[in-house]
Amino acid sequence: MGDISKDINSTFVNNRVKALINIIYTANWINSHQNEFFKPFGISPQQFNILRILKGAGKPIKVQTIKERMVERAPNATRLMDKLCAKQLINRLACVDDRRVVHIEITSQGLNLLDIIAKDFNENLLENLTEEEALTLSDLLDKIR
Repeated sequence: MGDISKDINSTFVNNRVKALINIIYTANWINSHQNEFFKPFGISPQQFNILRILKGAGKPIKVQTIKERMVERAPNATRLMDKLCAKQLINRLACVDDRRVVHIEITSQGLNLLDIIAKDFNENLLENLTEEEALTLSDLLDKIR
């Protein structure tokens, strides 16, 4: 099991500072692992997030709605969607009532990719935690925000 003090060879003024550094360090560790995990699928973690949002919506939704629901608010969300569209994982649909509005839907290829990814993705980074520990961690992270 990791120990932030040993991992970065440092001591901390108090446990709050240690916890904050540990959160930042762990977030970067998770980002690195996710980037490596998604490489073979040809998508980024942010693109995966967009696909999950679309699947969860169950219907075409506005680009702005996708941006609001993203875990990591990406200023380049439109570019991410351009790439997903080029890979035929999503479709853009013009709004008949307002030409300025574009709706996005996930394609069957996008749904298939999510099914393939789900087999390996769901719990691999948190496999060392029990369900109770995962709930406690989630509650503590919510409390911080």
